[in-house]
Amino acid sequence: MSFIRNIFNSRSNSNGDFFMSIFKITGYKPKTLKFFKTAFTHRSMNIRNDQGHTINYERLEFLGDAMLSAVIAHHLYVEVPSGDEGYLTKMRSKVVSREHLNELGKDLNLIDLVESKIPKGQFGDNIHGNLFEALVGAIFLDKGYKQCEDFIYKCVILPYVDIEKLEGKVISYKSLLIEWCQKEKRTFDYNVYEDSGNDNTRHFSVKLSINNKIVAKARATSKKKAEEKASKRAFFVFQNQISKNL
Repeated sequence: MSFIRNIFNSRSNSNGDFFMSIFKITGYKPKTLKFFKTAFTHRSMNIRNDQGHTINYERLEFLGDAMLSAVIAHHLYVEVPSGDEGYLTKMRSKVVSREHLNELGKDLNLIDLVESKIPKGQFGDNIHGNLFEALVGAIFLDKGYKQCEDFIYKCVILPYVDIEKLEGKVISYKSLLIEWCQKEKRTFDYNVYEDSGNDNTRHFSVKLSINNKIVAKARATSKKKAEEKASKRAFFVFQNQISKNL
């Protein structure tokens, strides 16, 4: 257990660079560095504490997700007094979308700090957003709600939350296209099939048909990504009609 204690001992000289990295990202000197060590520990490290509980960022990710939702919800509640529950929920979803959180994590280069036995190049995009949420959770445990709120305002709300732009932002082109098809009583079909070709990585292709006519094709490393990419292409084909009817 001495190895584990050394990793999570905030007074260890080896933590100097990590301390400064957290200071630069958060804008304040962390009080309990072990929270941040946990926030950047991947489950592949297989570390456990004295009670036998696993130590990785996943629990902090859960906490950070809740803090982000609470702070963003409060901001929208104040800034958009005319918004009903459905509107506010949709707007919050746009701010804390997985795509947006991944961008935030990338902008802060959080993956450079992660401790993992898996090569960083093998992680998917979601690792960036997961680490961002875990970082928010660590800030909350370290300094409380106010410091956490200040960080979210600095990194998320002030630079990215523009109400007018958010209103026009599409979270899921697939959901938007399906909603439009259902309103217009048009049939749609996503024909997905594996299409790895000469690639080492598994790929999927999709042909999107509306009223039995193929309107878009796409290829990606997952079925979900391929469907979303095809939906986006189809959206721009029918953009004028969709904008009038939704």
